[in-house]
Amino acid sequence: MSNDPITLEIIQNSLQAAADEMFAAMRKTAMSSIIYEVLDMGTGITDAEGRIASSGAGIPAFVGVLDKSVQYIIGKFDDIHPGDIYITNDPWHGGVTHLNDLVLAMPIFSDDRLIAWSANIAHNSDVGGMAPGSLSGEATEIFQEGLRLPAIRLIREGETEQSVMDIITCNSRMPDFLLGDVWAAIASVRVGAKRLGELAEKYGADTFVQAMEGFMDFGEKTAKAELVKLPKGTFELSEEQDDGRTFNVKITINDDEFVVDLRDNPDQDAGPTNTSRDGTIVCAQMVFKSLTDPETPANDGSFRPLKVLTREGSVFHAQEPAAIGFYFETEVRVYDLIWRCLAPHVPERLPSGHFSSICGTFIGGIHPDTGRQYTIIEPQIGGWGGLGRP
Repeated sequence: MSNDPITLEIIQNSLQAAADEMFAAMRKTAMSSIIYEVLDMGTGITDAEGRIASSGAGIPAFVGVLDKSVQYIIGKFDDIHPGDIYITNDPWHGGVTHLNDLVLAMPIFSDDRLIAWSANIAHNSDVGGMAPGSLSGEATEIFQEGLRLPAIRLIREGETEQSVMDIITCNSRMPDFLLGDVWAAIASVRVGAKRLGELAEKYGADTFVQAMEGFMDFGEKTAKAELVKLPKGTFELSEEQDDGRTFNVKITINDDEFVVDLRDNPDQDAGPTNTSRDGTIVCAQMVFKSLTDPETPANDGSFRPLKVLTREGSVFHAQEPAAIGFYFETEVRVYDLIWRCLAPHVPERLPSGHFSSICGTFIGGIHPDTGRQYTIIEPQIGGWGGLGRP
């Protein structure tokens, strides 16, 4: 095992490069424009325990999903083998977001030792449900939003579980596109596994693991160093929403901890605009990272001083089987709620607000020329706030 700081830094930067290569592999091989053009995806590396070790390119909120998904898989399976690949999309079974977002994760071994995981997430065009694109404003329960995959094995020791793949594609209006996107995701995690396996072989598994743990400890140290610079105390905000509900947040900051309390909020919706507790945590993580150390890659240590409190059964911690398809609109509000609460107290670190909506547009039907189902999914562009400078 090497304690050479240069070697450890090389390994850490190689993790970042591997995660970025995973992103490129998926973008170049996916069939759906929501992945290869919109880039509604994310990649990352976790350690053997599922703690995020390096985030790749992609949507920050997606990268924050991957560790939670891997940790769920680890907790569910006790027979994890080299060559396995797992898939989940259910927010109550490690999926975090909504059913369109398929998470794939692959364990990485050095000899017989599990040393890391490669993982990715991407929005897939159609996974079944009551409407083309699998999203409907009329959904009242998750069963109407598509096929649920509760953290299952898709590939066992290198061999495809064809019955699982058949179930996935059979439930889609666009099976060929879904199949192509899933194989792009498989290629992506395999690229990551190959690169990390090569690193462990070159430097040794002990040194590889030490590098990941050391950078997480550095992330924690950096976060705490910036945390002490923030104003101390308890800050609160109540904000009326367009539908008449009021969202509330209470944030308590001290030298050691950043506590976001979202327990005092409305019950979950009857419609599809709920979010999971893990999704709410991701929102808090993004703001915390912006306030503490936005310039370096995120890892598990970056978020150790953060604590998030929610109430089960609320819109920010929905209970199964709530509809959750449009979770992203609610997560944008969570993010902005925390942001706006703190902006008057740290104006030099937080810019003005943005248009605060994904404004997702979903168009689907039967193509008049081919007779095949099509779905087009596009987020719309809005304005972003500027940062005032004296």
